[in-house]
Amino acid sequence: MTDETKKHGPDEAVDSNLAADAAAEDAIIEEEAVATPDPLDALRAENADLRDKYLRLAAEMDNLRRRTERDVKDAKSYSVAGFARDMLAVSDNLRRALDAIPADALENDASLKALAEGVEMTERSMLGALERHGVRKLDPMGEKFDPNFHQAMFEVPNPDVPNNTVVQVVQAGFTIGERVLRPAMVGVAKGGPKAPSGEANAADA
Repeated sequence: MTDETKKHGPDEAVDSNLAADAAAEDAIIEEEAVATPDPLDALRAENADLRDKYLRLAAEMDNLRRRTERDVKDAKSYSVAGFARDMLAVSDNLRRALDAIPADALENDASLKALAEGVEMTERSMLGALERHGVRKLDPMGEKFDPNFHQAMFEVPNPDVPNNTVVQVVQAGFTIGERVLRPAMVGVAKGGPKAPSGEANAADA
């Protein structure tokens, strides 16, 4: 018999041992509870992760849809760009043919005048067909020079108009949709007053 048994008796010693075992079991259960995460918390974390992945996928699909729509739109708008550019060369030749005819010859020769009118109608018809497909002619005469749409070929001293104003169009320019198909070749004024600030700002915009 131990001193503890002698002091407190056998029943008290057994109760003390049982209490110690119960405390040990409680400690083990507590450790296991700490070590094992709450299933509800795990489900919440998994749900948040899945929601984040879903939102990212939805955003990617939306971006893909927009890119596809833009590509399809561009394909429709600019698919004829190469063909239109080739047709502009034909239109230029028609215009050169008309410009090469002397004015007095048109007045004195009825057959030549009829031929010139036919060529001019063909030119108008071609430009109209191009315009129906989104190709538009640039008419920059009198406008402020814009390097996005114009190509300066030379400068013309002219103090009567604002500096950098288009005063001569050597070759017409064309756009297709929002893009430049061919810049207008122009001559710009030099030596005149500066353009008003409002016009300059509008041109920059």
